[in-house]
Amino acid sequence: MTIQEVTEKIREQAGRIDPFGARLKFDFGEDIVYLDGTGNENIVSNEDNEADCVITTTLDTFDKISSGKLNPMMAMMTKKIRIKGDMGVAMRLQSLIKG
Repeated sequence: MTIQEVTEKIREQAGRIDPFGARLKFDFGEDIVYLDGTGNENIVSNEDNEADCVITTTLDTFDKISSGKLNPMMAMMTKKIRIKGDMGVAMRLQSLIKG
């Protein structure tokens, strides 16, 4: 999965849900997907902005979680995914990642 594919997947999913009142950043090392859900709609970009919650992982791990091949809790326990900031924001991500 490429960063463009991840960005489009998150953009598509974010368009289907109400703004969730927070800013979230997926940090894939050299690539970023930023989601601003503080306005009237969720806005997805590849800008490296400040966020309430930062999720650091690889594109491969993201792909495995989004396809259901890897349990998100197992990914956290094995340190394949790290979360910094507001854990409440991270817990609301299932609707953005799955599907």
